[in-house]
Amino acid sequence: MKSTRLCLACGNAFAPLPHVPQQRYCSSKTCQRARRRDWQNNRLRIDSDYRDNQARAQARWRTGHSSYWREYRVAHPAYRERNRNMQRVRNTRRSFKPIAKMDVIRLPGPLSSGFYVLSHADDASVAKMNAWTVHIAVLSAPAAPPI
Repeated sequence: MKSTRLCLACGNAFAPLPHVPQQRYCSSKTCQRARRRDWQNNRLRIDSDYRDNQARAQARWRTGHSSYWREYRVAHPAYRERNRNMQRVRNTRRSFKPIAKMDVIRLPGPLSSGFYVLSHADDASVAKMNAWTVHIAVLSAPAAPPI
């Protein structure tokens, strides 16, 4: 008599294959896709070599297909509009500075020497992964205002 199990993906009962004693997913395409996705997510979580290899492969693909997202947004206007609307929602949730400002630096006095975080104006307040720490040395003080 064959034993039956419940599929982890769909929950239906199935008879495991004799040559796969630990089978936990039925043989339907969607359940097998779920099995592979679960395996990959687990592997990404526990195996740093696998994670690094995946990151390198994705970077290689992005290099070879640099215009993919630009073309995708042109071909899928609904996606583009949804993305814009979601960005507007994220912007309104921000409790601090807006995304872009013409006059970012508002100092009570002239700029002094020191270390500053510098980022591209287009990316201000959105992502900080591409910011630089820079040292600014003031070489001369501003002229005194005329009396």
